[in-house]
Amino acid sequence: MDERDPLIDRAIETLREPVRLDPSMDQRIMAELERGPAPRAGTQPLWAAWDWLRRGRSVTVSPLGGLAAAAALAALILVGQWGAARLNDSAPPAAALEAAAVQFVLVAPGASTVTVVGDFNDWSATATPLRRAPGDGLWAVSVPLPPGRYRYGFLVDGAQWVKDPAAPPALEDDFGRPNSVVTVRGS
Repeated sequence: MDERDPLIDRAIETLREPVRLDPSMDQRIMAELERGPAPRAGTQPLWAAWDWLRRGRSVTVSPLGGLAAAAALAALILVGQWGAARLNDSAPPAAALEAAAVQFVLVAPGASTVTVVGDFNDWSATATPLRRAPGDGLWAVSVPLPPGRYRYGFLVDGAQWVKDPAAPPALEDDFGRPNSVVTVRGS
């Protein structure tokens, strides 16, 4: 059942024969390794520096030297933090970044639900519902927003997109629907 090609049998036998190596080959290889790579033309100082850097060496540090190195590292960290704090001094005061209450209002007497949808709530259709005032079809919600420019619209009954008639329209329109824009200024 096991019929192999005679050519494959000869190749297997040839591969099983031991290889005879010159006994001095190990010595020649070790001598070359100790000598290192031959320097490239025109870059001998560079190769010499590379060899010096990668050569193993032992370093002994006294306790006083280790303490000095740790103190230097701590000083570098403190100077870096001091520099970062100085860069942050130019930032606007925290009071200027406090959120301001923005009132969103829509008159929709026949609506059963109204939500405000905008880039300040990741265009979520459920995150910011408006509350209906009794009797007059007025819907309103107050949303705290930090200073900035925000695009938004109203979603009536979960299906009808309405821009705010009391606000300027947004020039850019990512969703194919008319948006309004509100700008919140810092105090």
